[in-house]
Amino acid sequence: MWISWVLSLELNKDRDVERIHGSGINTLDIEPVEGRYMLSGGSDGVVILYDLENFSKKPCYTCKAVCSVGRSHPDVHRFSVETVQWYPHDTGMFTSSSFDKTLKIWDTNTLQPADIFNFEGTVYSHHMSPIATKHCLIAVGTKSPKVHLCDLKSGSCSHILQGHRQEVLAVSWSPRYEHVLATASADSRVKLWDVRRASGCLFTLDQHNGEKSKASSEAANTAHNGRVNGLCFTSDGLHLLTVGTDDRMRLWNSSTGENTLVNYGKVCNTSRKGIKFAISRGCNPEFAFVPYDSNIAVYTIYSGELITMLRGHYSTVDCCVFQSDFQELYSGSKDCTILAWVPALREPVPEEDNEKSLPLQSLNPAYEDAWSSSDDEG
Repeated sequence: MWISWVLSLELNKDRDVERIHGSGINTLDIEPVEGRYMLSGGSDGVVILYDLENFSKKPCYTCKAVCSVGRSHPDVHRFSVETVQWYPHDTGMFTSSSFDKTLKIWDTNTLQPADIFNFEGTVYSHHMSPIATKHCLIAVGTKSPKVHLCDLKSGSCSHILQGHRQEVLAVSWSPRYEHVLATASADSRVKLWDVRRASGCLFTLDQHNGEKSKASSEAANTAHNGRVNGLCFTSDGLHLLTVGTDDRMRLWNSSTGENTLVNYGKVCNTSRKGIKFAISRGCNPEFAFVPYDSNIAVYTIYSGELITMLRGHYSTVDCCVFQSDFQELYSGSKDCTILAWVPALREPVPEEDNEKSLPLQSLNPAYEDAWSSSDDEG
């Protein structure tokens, strides 16, 4: 049912996201509880919280910024914010990390930091498990080759995972097993860890599936022939997608570490830092939405087919996030804008009317119900 929605994604000309950022947007996250509030983090250190709900009931509307940690805020990040993430279980807390070497835990209601973790180097990426019940660990990738695990309960960096040789550019917890973590590094390697084990590392992904390394003096496995700066699990956690500066995207079996050898063609990637791409949820087949210069490339994950290029930004796209309830996509760019991409839905056409053209923007009733609200609530 959902496949046609994603295939028909187009720029929503009726919905704007209020433009507040004065510099590029590096990271977006939509809270998983209601799917209503979105965070953005910018190169200027600013974090903004948006309400995606349409209070006006009008077809044309702007998603308003509810509040922000702006330049005048005493606890604003001093340098670029690279990752924002909602606490997975409620909207009362969110997290942000920055090139200013900090990870901050925010109280949403007061916009004050409940905790601040300091690191020796630039922070590229952090992630909280979407499913964990037995731990409250935030994985953090920094300029150090060590992966830091910060414990929300104790307020300390309780664990360190050692094995990478260069900075860790992306981290992601499995959505299937709460103790499994994937990390990607500038050393061309991707590692999967079980954080309960003393040795930690389950395996290091090998793009050659063991074939080349037998004959090679280079013993260590590499996932890409370049920096690996993005990774994302499929929604069921059975596979892992990685992107590298070798202009390749690879799909891995996350339980065996096997390279599935799906060919996505050239996936242009010149970013020197982490790249934030997204995977669809709730539709079949699954799709990957990957920043590609000033566009977003949409691939079918298991066949590798490039379905379409979403064009609308005027500069490099750095991040995108998928809203599964309405099968929508939001993207952030160096052009300081956030764009909303929505399915171009058409009403079912009676057979005799098939040849009559329909307006592209005929609205699905699901939208009207979900977004409607009384005017005085805003």
